[in-house]
Amino acid sequence: MAGNDWVNSYLEAILDVGPGIDDAKSSLLLRERGRFSPTRYFVEQVITGFDETDLHRSWIRAAATRSPQERNTRLENMCWRIWNLARKKKQIEGEEAQRKAKRRLERERGRKEASADMSEDLSEGDKGDVSGELSAHGDSTKGRMPRISSVDTMENWAIQYKEKKLYIVLISLHGLIRGENMELGRDSDTGGQVKYVVELARALGSMPGVYRVDLLTRQVSAPDVDWTYAEPSEMLNRKNTENLMHGLGESSGAYIIRIPFGPKDKYVQKELLWPHIPEFVDAALTHIIQISKVLGEQVGSGQPIWPVAIHGHYADAGDAAALLSGALNVPMVFTGHSLGRDKLEQLLKQGRLSRDEINTAYKIMRRIEAEELSLDASEIVVTSTRQEIEEQWRLYDGFDPVLERKLRARIKRGVSCHGRFMPRMVVIPPGMEFHHIVPHNGDVDGEVERDEGSPASPDPPIWSEIMRFFSNACKPMILALARPDPKKNITTLVKAFGECRPLRELANLTLIMGNRDDIDEMSGTNAALLLSILKLIDKYDLYGQVAYPKHHKQSDVPDIYRLGAKTKGVFINPAFIEPFGLTLIEAAAHGLPIVATKNGGPVDIHRVLDNGLLVDPHDQQSIADALLKLVSDKQLWERCRQNGLKNIHQFSWPEHCKAYLSRISSCRQRQPRWQRSDNGLDNSESDSPGDSLRDIHDLSLNLKLSLDGDKNEGGSTLDNSLDTEENAVTGKNKLENAVLALSNRTIGGTQKADHNIASGKFPALRRRKYVFVIAADSDTTSDFLEIIKKVVEAAGKDNSAGFIGFVLSTALTILELHSLLVSGGLSPLAFDAFICNSGSELYYPSSSTEDNHGLPFLVDLDYHFHTEYRWGGEGLRKTLVRWAASVNDRKGEEGKIVEEDESRSTIHCYAFKVTNPQMIPPVKELRKLMRIQALRCHVIYCQNGTKLHVIPVLASRSQALRYLHVRWGIDLSNVVVIAGECGDTDYEGLLGGVHKTVILKGVGESARKLHANRNYSLEDVISFDSHNVIQVDEACDSNDIRASLEKLGVLKGQ
Repeated sequence: MAGNDWVNSYLEAILDVGPGIDDAKSSLLLRERGRFSPTRYFVEQVITGFDETDLHRSWIRAAATRSPQERNTRLENMCWRIWNLARKKKQIEGEEAQRKAKRRLERERGRKEASADMSEDLSEGDKGDVSGELSAHGDSTKGRMPRISSVDTMENWAIQYKEKKLYIVLISLHGLIRGENMELGRDSDTGGQVKYVVELARALGSMPGVYRVDLLTRQVSAPDVDWTYAEPSEMLNRKNTENLMHGLGESSGAYIIRIPFGPKDKYVQKELLWPHIPEFVDAALTHIIQISKVLGEQVGSGQPIWPVAIHGHYADAGDAAALLSGALNVPMVFTGHSLGRDKLEQLLKQGRLSRDEINTAYKIMRRIEAEELSLDASEIVVTSTRQEIEEQWRLYDGFDPVLERKLRARIKRGVSCHGRFMPRMVVIPPGMEFHHIVPHNGDVDGEVERDEGSPASPDPPIWSEIMRFFSNACKPMILALARPDPKKNITTLVKAFGECRPLRELANLTLIMGNRDDIDEMSGTNAALLLSILKLIDKYDLYGQVAYPKHHKQSDVPDIYRLGAKTKGVFINPAFIEPFGLTLIEAAAHGLPIVATKNGGPVDIHRVLDNGLLVDPHDQQSIADALLKLVSDKQLWERCRQNGLKNIHQFSWPEHCKAYLSRISSCRQRQPRWQRSDNGLDNSESDSPGDSLRDIHDLSLNLKLSLDGDKNEGGSTLDNSLDTEENAVTGKNKLENAVLALSNRTIGGTQKADHNIASGKFPALRRRKYVFVIAADSDTTSDFLEIIKKVVEAAGKDNSAGFIGFVLSTALTILELHSLLVSGGLSPLAFDAFICNSGSELYYPSSSTEDNHGLPFLVDLDYHFHTEYRWGGEGLRKTLVRWAASVNDRKGEEGKIVEEDESRSTIHCYAFKVTNPQMIPPVKELRKLMRIQALRCHVIYCQNGTKLHVIPVLASRSQALRYLHVRWGIDLSNVVVIAGECGDTDYEGLLGGVHKTVILKGVGESARKLHANRNYSLEDVISFDSHNVIQVDEACDSNDIRASLEKLGVLKGQ
């Protein structure tokens, strides 16, 4: 930036007014600074790493001021602004340095504790370095599927896969997505990601074994966008692919499915979509269930074909994919595209915005939490380069490369990981379409002669637009294609070219730097960069040797590459850091050797293509030497060209899809649990109560109340079967026995079959017109009981025909809930389901009891299978106990602040008592600690902070409702959730979605303190202005609740 024209002028102006600074008439602010030197301060604090766009605009206004006195005043004020900005920048840098140091200590401590837990069962030989056996990120170097290197290999692979009938779901929520005539660059949300997901869906739909691909996005019906974005669905037409697989295997194709959610008749930016994601999840869930059943009728012998994977793209879609994956119990895949923590660091380095300001503008903390959840839930994380893993993903609490290598080594050896899990990071470069590319084979002279004799094949217009700059257009062309951004390092390239006389004599330089009409109309940074380049061209007298056309179309880019190859030129990407480098692949496909930065993605590309040289982007001489070597050595140039053309297919869409599908097939396949049984698949539409209650085990007979919490001797061995992904696939009987044993520990007694299941009432859930979910987190249990009575009373005579069902959703245990209902004179048979322990347990009422001590409930074991994914078991419990001890030690004078509550714990819920909620760390800190140690769980403070529940990562009260939708087919749009004004720390999940919500004002108000120390505000999660949300005044009665239900259209007016 020191070479920017305005900077030099600014410095000169400061020098001009320098004597005035000590003058008595100079501004008070500057005089108070004593020997303050604006020139020196500007150079030291602004030029070095400061984004000076706003200062540049101020300078333009100051320079245009005619009055010398006013001009000097403005310049002095600018100096004061510089001082303030620099001070602010140093303050932010100091805070960030402290934060990074704290994070490094937390990471090292967590890694140490995790390693200590896992070192107990390793022999000395196993504790050594295993990096030789594993790649940098855990992928075994053995057993990999070979790359496609010939047509025969591709055909053999196709034959193996064509009999499969895979259903894949891709999700990309923001931007404008359609199959043809994509409006790339229309706005910041419609860019490369849009093109990538559309082409990925199209390519996967053409692969053998893939029956259907759905790309789910937002339906946009707004006056300022094209009508095509409002179409509910769009089939992606297959292109003339190069993979020779067209017609191999049966396929339904690839589709764009547009789901309506968010503001009606309005296209909004991605930062405003966060509160509406639950609405998308509910609608997408319904679509996937419908399609799975249709596919089952078509090719699945009548049984649903569930998605083999749900793939989220970007943080918002990752958040949605995690919830869908949990609701359906199918594997999740994630691609970040760009990551929130990396963006946050870049913005903080600029020093212009504080962390709070960045969060307000970009909702960055909500985005980061979504990415952390995606790490918790994903089987596979797809990246473009290793640099993304090593430099960006390692910034997250949920991913540690060192710990990941240890876990992969243990899994490979069959050693327990003690409940710790890490997603598998996989590098799969984006694919490209090469069928339309014909590499140039002639030289410039030969082709010029052929063109003169063949008027039917004129040169593309962009060629003449470039060649008009050159005095000798036959020289090899060094081509750079990048936007005018300082990070792209174009000025260093121009300096290298200008100062190397042999290179200037042998080659021309072409700079394609976007489109412009007038430099003065460009943004300050871009304009400054272009002015710097123009000054360098003038300085080195490069006229006739450098081309910098003002305009080009996207369709011109292939012709520009062809021109470079025609002149036997070189393509260069000298960026300081290049995350991937798609232009390098495009250049190689057209036969251009490359010179590229050694920082980032180009390293991986060069490793595959071997078609050029890598350079240090800060070393001007190295750039010049590499370019000169390729241009002058024709044999080297030809070898690089041929290597690129020979290996470029490895970046084709078929290669990408083959690697993608092979990775997905290696995942532990999961699907809705009740679809698998010894007797075949369950018919989910059966009206038989006996069929509907298959695999739901009766806990109702002779269950004697036990308040002593005696621990079952066999319960402590459960985590041995759950602490690794490989061991997670255990027999049904083993988990059933563990569940029943732990249930015995909690509520005591024995079990036997319910002979009255056939006459049970639960299948009526399918026939309910509306389902009222009472989920108010009251200050006391008696308040909760009163709310239950009010809601039941509000239903009144409208429920005489049984059209309304009731579900209780609470943090209470089933024992506590039963005692509460009995004390209030309510029968459990009046309710359809009970979501207990903050969503980790699901029970149904049973009519079978033997004595007054019987508990008439059934536990849904299918729900346990649904939510057990990555449950840490005993390894997680031990870590939580150790954490509780450390909290108590730090607060020694206060006594025991938190301790394990064994009497309330269950197999999927570890409960702790909190004696002083004011002294306990916020929930985000405990969640962070667990993630650092690779323990995936959902941490919840409940009952006004007096209880702590730790449950499976994809379990929650809101997810339990989605499970009921999947399992029993209840219509979520006909569900009414009755919640308080605030509640437990999982409260926010209950309010979003397609269901209707009644908020009882004043209820749960005292729990607001639990939400005080949040990373992001509730407004970033909940859409309070939704037409599905209605609030009832404080101290309401059943009539007020009824009136609100009438407004929602649920009940009819009296």
